[in-house]
Order: sequence, then structure tokens, then C-alpha cells
Amino acid sequence: MAPRLTRRQFMVGAAGLGLLAGCGRLPWEAQTQPPTKVPRIGLLWTNSPDVFRPFLEGFRRGLQDFGYLEGQNIFIENRWADGDAERFPALVTELLALPVDVLVGGEPAAQAAAQATTSVPIVMGSDVDPVGTSLVASLARPGRNVTGLSGVAAQLSGKRLELLKTAFPDIARVAVLGNAAAPDVVLQLQETKSAAQALGVQLRQLEVRGPEDLEGVLAAREPIDALLVLQNALFIARRTQIVEFAAERRVPAMYPQRQIVDAGGLMSYGVNGVASYRRAAYFVDRILKGTKPADLPVEQPMTFDFIVNMKTAQVFGITFPDEIMLQVTEVIQVTEVIQVTEVIQ
Repeated sequence: MAPRLTRRQFMVGAAGLGLLAGCGRLPWEAQTQPPTKVPRIGLLWTNSPDVFRPFLEGFRRGLQDFGYLEGQNIFIENRWADGDAERFPALVTELLALPVDVLVGGEPAAQAAAQATTSVPIVMGSDVDPVGTSLVASLARPGRNVTGLSGVAAQLSGKRLELLKTAFPDIARVAVLGNAAAPDVVLQLQETKSAAQALGVQLRQLEVRGPEDLEGVLAAREPIDALLVLQNALFIARRTQIVEFAAERRVPAMYPQRQIVDAGGLMSYGVNGVASYRRAAYFVDRILKGTKPADLPVEQPMTFDFIVNMKTAQVFGITFPDEIMLQVTEVIQVTEVIQVTEVIQ
């Protein structure tokens, strides 16, 4: 027969259990409580860390806005394609095998991710035209496992030609450098041709399909007055070669991303990538908290950069008209960047 507890022994035992419960767990729960899962985010970058490090820092700042600290309550896995879009399928497979909870990347990384998985959420850091390339059903209702930010590069290509013509009113023949293998190049060319017709500019298409084509295309010697480069990861990777081409031909050039201007290009107009990736963290936060990507409308960027390299302008003997300088957001002088307007709040 089991010994009976006195009232005092019972009360002491109950108090002990109460203290353990107050500490957060009871003895029999210690072995059954699952550890808290730390989410893992896979980031896919079209180029090397030296190019996209500012974008990564923008993403980290965005995560901090929502209370995430890398290495503590969130992990980030970076994969760099170094300008070779053909590497993305393997990089996506590698991240999915870890596994990751969310994939983040621009175009064409998001395309490769969408082809590899229909279950893991995908956040676009930017995309030229996610509807036109069938990544989402519509901006308001993405409809599948992809959401994020649209890069509106197609619309911006016409604006770039307009700024180029405003800065250099006498130009009549503009070479357009585009990657014919990119799914969005048709959209960018359509906008560029419409702008050219309105501005009275004749276009000459310089089409490449990969790094091996670029040297031959740039070796062409047909007369041109200016160069317009369409948005593509290949051209960021080969930015030095393209800048040298413009310098050799002594023609003004307009680029889609500031990385090319940092490398000596004359001017660029495009989406502020740092701000876009900071905003991408909002989508990651919502998804981690249970919202489906299909229910998160795709956003269009609100912040754009118009950057001129005054050192390059001086070498060319260029003086920009006031109409152009009033629209500039940053002026680069050698290695110094002068902030004209605040672009990240």
C-alpha cells in the first residue's frame, strides 16, 4: 500500500510544481518542447558581391525594420551568379535543398526559381515585367507563389532615350545594346522604338546573346551619335568593356543602372535598387507571418535615380543643360558621391 501524503507535504509539492510552471515548462515537458525554428532566406544575385553589396545591405536594413537580426532570428543564404544567368537553376536547386523558407531575387533569378518550385514563396527584388513574362497573373492578384516588386524597366527605357536626347539635342543615330536572349528585351525595345519615333531618332540595334557575342558587336564601326544600353545582368558584368567602347567612340551613353556609372559610364536612369531591396523585406516579413504570396499585390517602385558622372563628362568636354541637372539625383565626381536628393528615408 502506497504511503499517504500529509497536507503539508502535498502543499509543498504543489508549490514546487507551480514554480516550475512559472519558469516556463514542467519536468515532463522539457523533452517534448520543439526548438523555435529560425527562418532561412535564400538570396539570388545576378552578379558578384562587389556589385550588389549595397543592395544586400538595403535588404538587411529592411529586415531590421521588422525586428529581424541576421544570425539571431533569421538566416540569410547568398548565392552569386557573377553575371551568368545560366547558373541560376543550379543555385536555386542548391538553396531549395537546404531548405529555405523564402527565395528572393531579381529577374532572371525569379524566373529560374519559379520554374523550380511552386510551393516555396518567391519575392522579386525587381522584375522588368512580371505580368508580361508570366511570373504573376496580375500585379493586384499575383495568383501563385511569386510576389514582390516590378522593375518597370520596359517603361523606363523610353524615358532614358528621352533624357539622352534632352542632354544632347543634336543626336540622330542611337545604338541600342540589348541581350536578345533575355525574355524582357522585346518589351524594352518596343518602348524604346516608340520614344525614338516621337523624338525623331534613328535606332540601330546591337544584339548579343551571351558574353562571347559582345566583343564582336562592339567592334562594329557604323556611325552612331550615342549609345543606349538596355537593362540586363550581362551588361553589368561587362560594364568596363561597354564603358571603354563608349569612350573609344567618344559618344555619350545612357545606362540602366548606377553600377555602370560607378565604373566610368556617363549617366544612368533607373530604379533605386537599394530602396527596392529594402522594401522586399516587407514581403518577406508578411510571408513569414503567414500571408500567401498570391494575396500580396506586386508593387511598382516609387524611387528612381538619375546619376551623372562629372569626371567622365569633363573628359568628354560635356556640359549638361540646366534642364538635365535639375532632374539629377546624384552627381559622381571621381570617387566622391554628392547626394543631391535623399533617396532612402
